[in-house]
Amino acid sequence: MLTRKQYELLVYIDNYLRDTGISPSFDEMKEALNLKSKSGIHRLITGLEERGFIRRLAHRARALEVLRLPDNNDDSAAPATAKVTSLAAARKTTHRSATVPSAFSEVRESLSLPLYGRIAAGTPIEALRDQSTHVQVPASLLGSGEHYALEVSGDSMIDAGILDGDTVLIQKCEQAHDGTIVVALVDESEATLKRLKRGRGEVLLEPANAKYETRALSPDRVRIQGRLVGLLRQY
Repeated sequence: MLTRKQYELLVYIDNYLRDTGISPSFDEMKEALNLKSKSGIHRLITGLEERGFIRRLAHRARALEVLRLPDNNDDSAAPATAKVTSLAAARKTTHRSATVPSAFSEVRESLSLPLYGRIAAGTPIEALRDQSTHVQVPASLLGSGEHYALEVSGDSMIDAGILDGDTVLIQKCEQAHDGTIVVALVDESEATLKRLKRGRGEVLLEPANAKYETRALSPDRVRIQGRLVGLLRQY
């Protein structure tokens, strides 16, 4: 059972994660819910965590993960009781058919996305275009446009809550705002998942792990192939 404010915060966090790939700050959450202090946000997050809707990722700043959502994702009002659906999905490989477990059985509509293969979140790898394997994804996780899925390899985006073995959902696009987590094709041969920044005539591909360095490349070497809009994880 969720209070109205808990419901509003849960929906806000989920939408923010889909749009940016990172968790909102406490100040942003406070302003979004029109609260006077961050202590109210702390109490709401603790309540959502205790009820199993979110979890805090240890030792990471601004790292919240939405585990499940109300069945009716309508932020105009919170129902007295919320029917929930797990967001966890099975990790896929290219050697077996990609399916989603019964945790998604309550979702009324799903879409089949091509699972292109593994993308490096540490060291870039050759871009994959395997159309033979697909993954079923709840339609509520996706917006407009064309999408595909990739399996993450590496740990360079862990501070953004993206772990080795996660399946990331990508909306195809050729342009993205600074700060967006994107699939970038480097030199027409390597694909990597990084945060996009621009500065002084260069394109910066920024990791979310202090062990890795930001790559500064000339714009003609980088082509954006999509932006992160969602994530599936097996527990």
